[in-house]
Amino acid sequence: MCGIIGILGHHEAAPLLVEALKRLEYRGYDSAGIATVNKGRLDRRRAVGKLVNLSDLLVHEPLAGKAGIGHTRWATHGVATVRNAHPHKAGPVAVVHNGIIENFRELRAEIAEAGYAFESETDTETVALLAQLYMARGMTPVEAARETLGRLHGAFALCFLFDGEEDLMIAARKGSPLAIGHGDGEMFVGSDAIALAPLTDRITYLEEGDWAVVTRKGAQIYDAAGRLANRSETRIQIDATRVEKAGYKHFMAKEIAEQPVVLADALKHYLTADGKALHLPGVDFTGVDRLTLVACGTASYACHVAKYWFERLAGLPVDVDVASEFRYREPPLSPASWAVFVSQSGETADTLAALRYAQDKVARTLAVVNVPTSSIARESDLALPILAGVEIGVASTKAFTCQLLVLALLALKAGRDRGVLDDAALAGHLETLGTLPGLMNHTLGLSADITRVAEKLAEAQDILFLGRGPMFPLALEGALKLKEISYIHAEGYASGELKHGPIALIDQHVPVIVLAPRDGLFDKTVSNMQEVMARHGKVLLLSDAAGVAEAGQGCWKTLTLPEVAEPFAPILYAIPAQLLAYHTAIAKGTDVDQPRNLAKSVTVE
Repeated sequence: MCGIIGILGHHEAAPLLVEALKRLEYRGYDSAGIATVNKGRLDRRRAVGKLVNLSDLLVHEPLAGKAGIGHTRWATHGVATVRNAHPHKAGPVAVVHNGIIENFRELRAEIAEAGYAFESETDTETVALLAQLYMARGMTPVEAARETLGRLHGAFALCFLFDGEEDLMIAARKGSPLAIGHGDGEMFVGSDAIALAPLTDRITYLEEGDWAVVTRKGAQIYDAAGRLANRSETRIQIDATRVEKAGYKHFMAKEIAEQPVVLADALKHYLTADGKALHLPGVDFTGVDRLTLVACGTASYACHVAKYWFERLAGLPVDVDVASEFRYREPPLSPASWAVFVSQSGETADTLAALRYAQDKVARTLAVVNVPTSSIARESDLALPILAGVEIGVASTKAFTCQLLVLALLALKAGRDRGVLDDAALAGHLETLGTLPGLMNHTLGLSADITRVAEKLAEAQDILFLGRGPMFPLALEGALKLKEISYIHAEGYASGELKHGPIALIDQHVPVIVLAPRDGLFDKTVSNMQEVMARHGKVLLLSDAAGVAEAGQGCWKTLTLPEVAEPFAPILYAIPAQLLAYHTAIAKGTDVDQPRNLAKSVTVE
């Protein structure tokens, strides 16, 4: 969600802070600001809207200083206004914050009783005022920050800057990610390695409950009990070109186009050199009696697709849970079961909380993540990277297909370990997966046809997606993509459920997108499609050549995809679903990479 950056450097901090904040735009935000200390004086600049507004403000009202903090805000408490924007300043203290302070109301009452006034509606201002109160009582900045942190309940990543202190920042994390970067006589703090990559490749990840006293000489890190902690330093490798648009108009377009390459890279990583066997060290499903798959949003739809694969290919029962509901219903878990947690960022707050709930209740926890140094990866028994590379667009594309691939490989491993698949059957499925990068390249060539269809879809107010079997979760994902970035109301349904309610919505104004590869469920799907057309619904059929030839007559539009063997069609059909959403959003003129109200990394509950 909110993005944090802190710099104790040798150069003017303001331009570096703004540049780092640009690299955090993908997290989603509605306002931005920076604060610096210059000649002992703490000052700040804040603006609502895009970072260009903050940049413009800094042209007219420059902010000097080589020590500073910056923030992009995704509103929780209080609407997007300059007063509610970070950094929040109270006397000699400035604070930036990602997360939610759950007990801010009681702290606010205590602070008001002490005679301090509030300027904003935010929970974060409480942190700054509390630190100011403690400093007014004679505490040093470090003592005041430590005392303040001990009073806070909830999830937070925090960075403090102080008046008169040009070589001091305090950083802390509880539930929200935060990293410290090491330079040559410089130190940095950031929400993630992407923000810090241009500044340093030496990163220390704060662990749960850690707080740090940061100066240009280094960082003293304390754990939740107040003991000095020895946290390791990691060298990161982030290819700067992976966070540039590389000639594409949007990150989303670039990331859609990258899917054949990243999928091929992932296959190479997880298969033996001849491509006929799996390379998944540490994974053995022998004796596992059940799987629980937990995720949020797009990742949860990947889990729903994988449920079909695990049950069909491995005979392994699977429960799929939305992470935000999982721990609150306190599900009973078998001690012989495994729990798999899927997250692009590896920092999704609800998924991380679900992992912590399950850790001592199952035989093993697995993380399927895109960031191998993330909290979910570090806290799981085994982490499997999806190898999608940095994904900037808020609407997940290449991460989704790479999640599907890794889950498919896990399902095949389970099938082999449990004796459901023999070596020949496994090799056949791996051969099918090996064809996907080439089939994806072919499917990307449909972009021009999809653009023409999307121009018509952009006129609709409601759109339905239909699919059967593993294509049903893909219908849900297609609908999610469309509403995320085009703001058109869209719903995904299992085709067989159409007559149990949704068919009441059908008329000549409602496009119905049918995802129907020519598989064992094709005839059933076509029957449901005919029910739509009998009620004047506008059917867009996505199928292979045989399917379009058999069922395309009478459809409003058809898109012909390459044929792919069962049961892995969802990985291929994700691409036209993404392209339909992308080009519809372009036709409507929405902000594709940063859709309203959304954030890439959801680090608060």
